[in-house]
Amino acid sequence: MATYKIQVATGNIMLAGTYSTVSITLIGTRGKSHKQQLNNRGRDFVPGAVDDYEMLCAKDLGQLLQVELHKEAYLFFPKDSWLCDYVKVTTQQGTTYQFPSYQWLEGYGTLKLREGAAKTVADDSSNSLLLEHRKEELKSRQECYRWKEYAPGWPRCVDAESTDDLDSSSKFPLTKTTVFGLRAAKSELELRLKGFSAQEGSWETFDDIGKVFWFKKTPVTEYVADHWKDDDFFGYQYLNGVNPVVIEKCTEIPANFPVTEKMVAELLGNSTTLQEELKKGNIFITDYKILEDIPTCLLNDKPQFLAAPLCMLHLNPEGKMKPLAIQLSQTPGPEAPIFLPSDSEWDWTLAKIWVRMANFHVHEVNTHLLEAHFHCEVYTMATLRQLPMCHPVYKLLLPHTRYTLHINTLARTSLIQPGGVFDKATATGRDGMLKLLAKGVQASTYTALCLPDDLKKRGVDSLPNYYFRDDGMKIWNAIQKLVSGIVGLYYKSDEAVKEDPELQAWVREIFTEAFLGLKSSGVPSTLETKDQLIKFLTMIIFCCSARHAAVNSGQFDFAAWMPNTPATLRQPPPKSKGLATLKSVLDTLPEVNSTCALLSLLSVVSYEPGDLRPLGFYPDEHFTEQEPRKLIAEFQKRLAEISKEISQRNKELPIGYLYLNPSEVQNSVSI
Repeated sequence: MATYKIQVATGNIMLAGTYSTVSITLIGTRGKSHKQQLNNRGRDFVPGAVDDYEMLCAKDLGQLLQVELHKEAYLFFPKDSWLCDYVKVTTQQGTTYQFPSYQWLEGYGTLKLREGAAKTVADDSSNSLLLEHRKEELKSRQECYRWKEYAPGWPRCVDAESTDDLDSSSKFPLTKTTVFGLRAAKSELELRLKGFSAQEGSWETFDDIGKVFWFKKTPVTEYVADHWKDDDFFGYQYLNGVNPVVIEKCTEIPANFPVTEKMVAELLGNSTTLQEELKKGNIFITDYKILEDIPTCLLNDKPQFLAAPLCMLHLNPEGKMKPLAIQLSQTPGPEAPIFLPSDSEWDWTLAKIWVRMANFHVHEVNTHLLEAHFHCEVYTMATLRQLPMCHPVYKLLLPHTRYTLHINTLARTSLIQPGGVFDKATATGRDGMLKLLAKGVQASTYTALCLPDDLKKRGVDSLPNYYFRDDGMKIWNAIQKLVSGIVGLYYKSDEAVKEDPELQAWVREIFTEAFLGLKSSGVPSTLETKDQLIKFLTMIIFCCSARHAAVNSGQFDFAAWMPNTPATLRQPPPKSKGLATLKSVLDTLPEVNSTCALLSLLSVVSYEPGDLRPLGFYPDEHFTEQEPRKLIAEFQKRLAEISKEISQRNKELPIGYLYLNPSEVQNSVSI
């Protein structure tokens, strides 16, 4: 006879418990136990409960490999769902086996869990039972998580018409959905009470615009409203705003942007020239060529306009980045004047507004939706479809996939559907947005997603006051150290990486479904070495957590003062100087109701609606061995140090850079 002590943990969230009958079967190297019902006096499996049981077996089962949990009907109670966190089994010799679950069992059925030590296929090669379990698990997942095409030229996505269609094993919690709804309703209600949401026509004054976001001010929104016209703040946003990944060093004047020495001599001063500043590496550029030929829409039955500007910036001796010249077309000529800070106030202000509007579209569609949402959805799907729960890469990545399928499905069924916010508030409308994102896929590169490579390629790795870079590199290095440690534990050689069929299927699916098999992206389709695997995993975790936070969390902060980040403009780009006035600028900016439609959304999506899991917080313990747990503890310690360093630095700044503080960065794309 052999005695086993069994512990079963139920998830500690609303509706996680069950009234069903739950039984267990143990499977070991020496055989299989009988099926035993788990039943104590009183109710078992309530939310947050850890229930203890005992099982007597006719023989010692040897090393435990798997457990089976059987959920069956109990009396008259209806079907329900049960969130099982884990099962622990202790032998009479004192050996404890842990079986992580952290998944829902919907209705009635059997959940097979294997012992929690991370294993690659090679580790299971001598055990046909475990190999078969891997195959069955992946077959089931691939049937559950299917691909579909949302729009031509887009990354593939999960085949779901609503969040209700998603597998119950990763439910989007009721609390999170409720808070989303309440925040959206509150924003819309307050705007309606102020009489703005149904109002067409121009804003009469800039002061009127300020009244729109009175209900949700922050230190950043107030700073933006006070400084949006300042040239140094315009430049600052390229470093520490919501799109800090587009500015590049300019080493020669582009042929289609003929800025001359004479134009900028007064701005640069007598002690230097444009050519000297180019040689010193102090000239930078942002190019919105990708916006060429993107169609625009009608809002309130009126045409909207878009430009593909070029903006040259100068890093001055005080370390401030300031705009030097703006051209609102990719084609130079008499009807594409180069605007300068020395022009009239409203000419220069209007030129900057056009650049900020272009930046909004590139940021929102490509930097944010494509690279921070839809690419990360593919990383999630490939992980679920190609890696079994026992795989070390699955265990490492799973916390960074939480709710990503759900938030993206919500986006597709509301935000980007016909009649959604793109059709209500932006120059491109939905049709133009679809084409812009498809162009973004063609332009996507692995280099741009790997922070150290991206900084070097853009020539911005030594810029002063670039807090996105400073904080981002600290987090990148911390993630890389964790990943390097995990990879080193489970892959002892480059050959082990190369010969892992599950890993290779995973990276191939990402290359095919996120980057559409484009070799020009530079994204690997196979992984040949440990170093390649470490870099790829670091990129995925960074993009799913820190990079998403950097391009998402400040949206309302920088756009609440609409002239700083307009989503559309109602007059065509100016073709000559000297015509802009305060009234013409107000008549160019978005109408009142278009402004409200966008701000109502941004006030919701820029902030976490409860249930925050900050970077490195892993309450679900998928790794059961001590070595990876030690690495995770070291990672958490380093993140706490980074958080303290950022908070201390921000105290000294006129406007703190908040978005990469690890305590505020989420593990995953869940908002």
